[in-house]
Amino acid sequence: MKNKQSLIVGTTSRFLLPLLLLFSIFLLMRGHYQPGGGFVGGLVAAAGFALYSIASGVEEARRALRIHPRTLIALGLIGALLSGLLGIFWGGAFMAALWFPYPAPVIGLIGTPLLFDVGVYLVVVGVVLTIVFNLAE
Repeated sequence: MKNKQSLIVGTTSRFLLPLLLLFSIFLLMRGHYQPGGGFVGGLVAAAGFALYSIASGVEEARRALRIHPRTLIALGLIGALLSGLLGIFWGGAFMAALWFPYPAPVIGLIGTPLLFDVGVYLVVVGVVLTIVFNLAE
């Protein structure tokens, strides 16, 4: 039996996915100064792909993601661990915040807390999408 899909939901999800991804990046970038961060940004990104999978099917959502969710989990864990180890390499403590000497015009200073937030973002997206895709299949 062919899956009946709503034209409105399908069209809306194609427009909402890029907007939700952009909003998730915004939340990620402002996270260590104001509410937001890797966890919330990752949830918003995963919600966008979950909506897209509901409207277009899991296989289409996997093609749109372009990378396996488990790979995202691994990359996120490596990034978070690397952000902690950089403090040790520069003579400080594990998870010591290191800031690069120049400010970025939009997000303020760039440093290891941002790298940690990106790692959390990738882990959250990977875990949530693994759960969503497996339940949808």
